[in-house]
Amino acid sequence: MQVDIRVPVGVPIPQVADFIRRCEDAGFDGVGVHDHPGSGRDVYVTLALAAQRTRRLRLYPATSSPVVRHPLVLASLAHSLDEIAPGRICLTVAPGFLAVRSIGQPRASLATMREAVLDLRRLLAGESVAFGSTPSRLRNLTDRRVPVYLLAAGPRMVELAGEVADGALLLVGLHSRAVAAALRHLDAGARRAGRSLSGFHTIFIVPIALEESLEAARRWPQRWFAPGHAWLTYPSASNLYWLRQAGLTLPDEPAPEAISDELAARICDALGLFGPPERCLEGLLRAREEAGVEHVFLFPAHTLEGGYDMPVREVEAFARIIRPRLPESPRPPGSPKT
Repeated sequence: MQVDIRVPVGVPIPQVADFIRRCEDAGFDGVGVHDHPGSGRDVYVTLALAAQRTRRLRLYPATSSPVVRHPLVLASLAHSLDEIAPGRICLTVAPGFLAVRSIGQPRASLATMREAVLDLRRLLAGESVAFGSTPSRLRNLTDRRVPVYLLAAGPRMVELAGEVADGALLLVGLHSRAVAAALRHLDAGARRAGRSLSGFHTIFIVPIALEESLEAARRWPQRWFAPGHAWLTYPSASNLYWLRQAGLTLPDEPAPEAISDELAARICDALGLFGPPERCLEGLLRAREEAGVEHVFLFPAHTLEGGYDMPVREVEAFARIIRPRLPESPRPPGSPKT
C-alpha cells in the first residue's frame, strides 16, 4: 500500500526539507507540500530543496491553483522540479481554497479547471498552447512527462478528473460505498471523453487525527475549522455528499455542536483515520480489503490556526507502528524504484 503525507511550510524552508527527508526515512512513499503564497514560503522552492535531500520520495504541491499561478508558470515549475528529481514529480492542481482567498479571488470553476488541466498536459507534452492570441510552448523538455493530477472533492470534479487528468486526488473518505460511488463518477467522466482509465492513478485523501484516546480523536466533527466554518465542511461541503453515499444522514449545514457523539464516531469511521495508531492501521487495512484502496495521502486534521503544525506524531507513529504492517502494492506509472 502506498502512503503519502501532507507537510506544511510551518518552519523555515531548510527545516521543512530536512523534515521531508525524515518522512522518507520513516517509509512514506510521497510528500505533498501545501501551496499557500501567504505563508511567505514558496512550495516549489521547498520541493526543489527537498528533492535534493531525498532519493525516492514522490514530491508534489498539495495543491496549486491555476487561479493563483498561470498554467504556463505551473508547467514550467513542474518541469524544473523534474529536472532535479527525474520521475519523482507530480503536478497536482485544485480549484483553490485558502490560496485563492488570500488574493481576493473565488475558487476556479469547473470550466476553468478543465481548460487548465488540458493546457498543462499539452504544455508538458511539448505541444503549443494559445493563451489569448499568443501561442506558447515549453522548451528544454525530455521524453519524460510530468503527470497532472486533479484534486476532486465534489462528484462533478471527480468526473472531470476522469475526463481530462492523468490521475486524481479524491477527497471522498474511505468507506467502501463512498469509494465505489467515486469510482463510478471517475468512470462516467472517462466514458464521456471516450478514454480508458488504464494507467490512470487514484490517490485517496485521508484526514487523520492521531490520539491515544479514541473519544478525543472522534471530536473533530464537533469542531469549527474557523469561525463560521465547520470542520466537517473543510475544504468543501462535498464531504457531506460522500458521507451520505456511505449511509449517513446529515443536514446541509451541520452545526458542530449539534453533532452527537454517536454520529461523530460514524463520521470519523467513514471519512478517515481517527484514534490511536493501531486503530488507524486497522482502518487502512480495512479500506484496502473492502474498497480496494491502494494509495492514500494522509492529511492531518487541523483547524485554520493549526494548519502549519508539522506532523511529527504522525511520522513517528507511521515509522514505528503502521508502515511495518502494511502490504506493498504496485507503484504509480513512472515512479522511481526504491
